[in-house]
Amino acid sequence: MNKKHMKIAGIAFGAWYVISRPEGAANLVNNALSGLGTCAESLSQFMSAIPS
Repeated sequence: MNKKHMKIAGIAFGAWYVISRPEGAANLVNNALSGLGTCAESLSQFMSAIPS
C-alpha cells in the first residue's frame, strides 16, 4: 500500500470512530489537546529557567 491508500484508510477509520463512538473521540481530542497544553507549559518553564 502506498501513502495515498494509507491516508484514505486513516481518514476512513477516523470517520468511523467519530460516528460509532463520539464520546470516545471527544475524550481522545480532549486528552490530546490537554497533553499539548502541558507540553507547552513545560517548555515555557524550561525556557524561563535558562539564564541569560
